[in-house]
Amino acid sequence: AEPLLETVQTLGPAHYLAVPAHTSERRDYIPFGYMDGDTVINNALFMVPNADVFTFGVMTSRAHMDWMRLTSGRLESRYRYNKELTYNTFPWPDRARLKPAQVQGIERAAQAVLDARAAHPDSSLAQLYDPLLMPADLRAAHRTLDRAVESLYDIRAGATEAQRLAVLLAAYQALMPTLQAQAAKPKRGGRKTATARD
Repeated sequence: AEPLLETVQTLGPAHYLAVPAHTSERRDYIPFGYMDGDTVINNALFMVPNADVFTFGVMTSRAHMDWMRLTSGRLESRYRYNKELTYNTFPWPDRARLKPAQVQGIERAAQAVLDARAAHPDSSLAQLYDPLLMPADLRAAHRTLDRAVESLYDIRAGATEAQRLAVLLAAYQALMPTLQAQAAKPKRGGRKTATARD
């Protein structure tokens, strides 16, 4: 996955995915959105530069939302997205190991979410993702995307949040040797960093 940055900058003609640092606990999904390089973000947003629709699809899925609720902090009752503990620890699917049809399935489902949003031009993202106001077509598009992403992890249909998290935590555990090896790489001067610990 592309690095998640916390910065105030423009990216020229490039686009980026804006990630709200805080979101209501009432929402089922964080309303991530694309912005172009002419828009400068502030410290209330994170950004994923050059994020493609596959990255958007995985991030806006129920699986990533489950992980966010487990790993992110709180500001009062709102969720506080954490780029180190949420984004960087999320067990992203290895796109190189996926079949083209799997990648395309995520891309189509993610594009359907964007299309459903665009079908309601008079509504803000805050309105679209209010659980009492969310349009039926947008909710249906998200459910299709959820299943497409969950199939990458072999999460069965109808799984509970606890069951989905169990699968994601197992995937994270499988990545731990790689993460520890990366943390142990020597810095300049030959010193080694401490290995990651739970």
